[in-house]
Amino acid sequence: MEVTLREVRDADLPVLFAQMNDPEGIRMAAFTAEDPSDSARFEAHWARIRTDPDVITRTVVGAGGEIVGHAGVFGPPEEREVTYWIGRQHWGRGAATATLRALLGIAPERPLHARAAADNVGSVRVLEKCGFVVTGHERDYANGRGEEVDELLFTLYA
Repeated sequence: MEVTLREVRDADLPVLFAQMNDPEGIRMAAFTAEDPSDSARFEAHWARIRTDPDVITRTVVGAGGEIVGHAGVFGPPEEREVTYWIGRQHWGRGAATATLRALLGIAPERPLHARAAADNVGSVRVLEKCGFVVTGHERDYANGRGEEVDELLFTLYA
């Protein structure tokens, strides 16, 4: 799937909010906000990260102009981490891989880190296809599942 990354616009936020409230997406991502349906908290979070010069946030747009999801890079220089969320209707079509590759092109610093629920086969595969390697394992509480979940830690070195 062909995607482009652009600056996040105010008009994108309702679509991103809806995508991040999809029950299957929440279950798959596992490590989500405590209450993804809290729109005030969502708005405050996006207001903060969009004005933080150390955070890269982008809306993922498909070839037809449809908002596919969002992606970003955050954290201190030695711990920079990538994140992405792709709307469920776009799963299995290469959108996440295309998104992460595009994001890596605008975030040249290395190493970069990522995390994924160990059973999130799609995200694990995307990270590996983009050159990330597993560098650790953790077990943490996942709001999206209401229980502790095994998590894989990834690093991209080059």
